Amino acid sequence: MALRGLIKRRAFMAALHSWRGLKACFEHEEAFRVEVWLSVILLPLAFVVADNGIELVLLCGSVLLVLIVELLNSAVEAAIDRISLEHHALSGRAKDLGSAAVLVAMLFVLLTWLAILLM
Repeated sequence: MALRGLIKRRAFMAALHSWRGLKACFEHEEAFRVEVWLSVILLPLAFVVADNGIELVLLCGSVLLVLIVELLNSAVEAAIDRISLEHHALSGRAKDLGSAAVLVAMLFVLLTWLAILLM
């Protein structure tokens, strides 16, 4: 009994922290807000465009991947800014690498959607 209650509490707290993270990213990161609004359009559209389950997973997964990478990029940026706001080459490199990861994820969306729409 006690273990079940502990698991429920931990799951609740994990969900609460996740919700806070999503809310903070939406409030503080313009890029994330734009990507969320694009997701609101693309995710329902994926159900119309996809001919089968694999296409649906690829279309939705590619869009969700951008949100995941943007969340991680925002976390890296926040941690770096917490350490110091002064310019440092390694801080700049870390932020650039996070930004590059978002770009690659966006290119994956473009490639996935074009491949499915054009083939």
